[in-house]
Amino acid sequence: MKKTLFLFFLWPFLGLAQTNESTAKTDSKLQPFDNKSRLFKDWSISVGGGGAFMANADLTSFYDGDINWGWNGYVSIDKQITQAFGLSLLYTRGETKQKALLNEAAGVAHGYTKFNQIALLGDVNFSNIMRRVDNKSNFRWAFHGYGGVGFTGYKTFLQDGNMLSKWPLYIDQKIGISSFTYIGGVGLKYNVSRLLDVELRTLYIISGDEEFDGGGWTRDATPGYNQINDSYTDNAWLVNLGVSFKLGKHQDHLRWVDPLQNAYARTADLEEKFKDFKVCEKGDVDNDGVCDDWDRQLDTPAGARVDGAGVALDLDLDGVIDLNDKCVSMPGPIGNNGCPVENTVKPLQAKELAITEINKYFNGIEFELNKDVIRPKSFSDLNNAADIIKTLGADNGFIVVGATDSRGSAEYNKKLSQARANAVVTYLVNKGVSKAVLTAEGRGKGDLKYTECDPATKCPEWKNEANRRVYFLAK
Repeated sequence: MKKTLFLFFLWPFLGLAQTNESTAKTDSKLQPFDNKSRLFKDWSISVGGGGAFMANADLTSFYDGDINWGWNGYVSIDKQITQAFGLSLLYTRGETKQKALLNEAAGVAHGYTKFNQIALLGDVNFSNIMRRVDNKSNFRWAFHGYGGVGFTGYKTFLQDGNMLSKWPLYIDQKIGISSFTYIGGVGLKYNVSRLLDVELRTLYIISGDEEFDGGGWTRDATPGYNQINDSYTDNAWLVNLGVSFKLGKHQDHLRWVDPLQNAYARTADLEEKFKDFKVCEKGDVDNDGVCDDWDRQLDTPAGARVDGAGVALDLDLDGVIDLNDKCVSMPGPIGNNGCPVENTVKPLQAKELAITEINKYFNGIEFELNKDVIRPKSFSDLNNAADIIKTLGADNGFIVVGATDSRGSAEYNKKLSQARANAVVTYLVNKGVSKAVLTAEGRGKGDLKYTECDPATKCPEWKNEANRRVYFLAK
């Protein structure tokens, strides 16, 4: 399992290395990134040390209200990738001291874990990420977050007053794939000088092993120390004080560079350099915001919007600028303030066109056989018709006419066609059409579309079906 996790973690780095290699081969125009092109230091060597504690384990450094102090020391090679992210190759060596009580007969057991760790740490500079945009001052303190993986080898010792009094328990774990561990923590750095940083740092090591505290090779191993705590991983806690020696000839190290501050500095330099520069040599006669040097219309009316060349905007291209155009989105003659002279459709003609459009949707309205129940497939057509009627307003009246074919008695057809016309009116009213503008009229077989279909046997079925209809008329 630990081998699988290790390969999973390593895979993105292998892919990244391959991508960079292929890019270098195919893109010959890229400027090489070497020491000559660097603007800042980006390498450092860090050393430090402090306390080490077995924090979450069966045997712990915090026992019976006392602290059993251990120690650790580290050295790392640090590479800063950006202002906010870096990588560290870290070597740590240390020793934890821990105790536990299995039972009264055995007494208090004591032991130690001597460990060596090689780890690759990612370093996130939160202070540079969260720095205020308007903060122009140099910053000397920085809060860092760390996370990574490593390999930890260790040797443990455990002795109690009973079984292990004469034959102490020793465990020896070599560095290898099976010693894969996780590590994470935080740190507070202080920029002492261009050559030196000081850091207070704490790291947490997750071993993934039950044996890291020395309690036994397996969870059920005699005499049972690995069953004191329910955890299946023994973890250590390191607290360190260290220094970083910043390498390189440049003045600043990349981890302390604020790109916004550099932008402010360059802006100030440009302002000083061009403080006497005049944007408009000839001024702006028409006060439209475009210098006369490149203004194509020097007499723009006050208040008119202009384009980049100083020409007044005319959205509908009718020759009347938007400032004076009463119909900005509709072209019209200059004499009518840019509006059309008259509507091309008279009110009565508009109503007739609307009825024609509504009847397109009414064509094919279907009912249940010999019933006044509208079939659901016709609902969408009726919805479209309702939308058209509502746009015409309440001043227009319409007749909803129902008709049938010539089958059946005249009295039955009259009654059925009236019921169907009523059903359509009810549906349209429920969709928001004013009831006052609609009148239902059933004409039965007295209003045949194809008059030759009486009797119905004289015509093909499609003509009889066309006679069974509902349509609109103007009042």
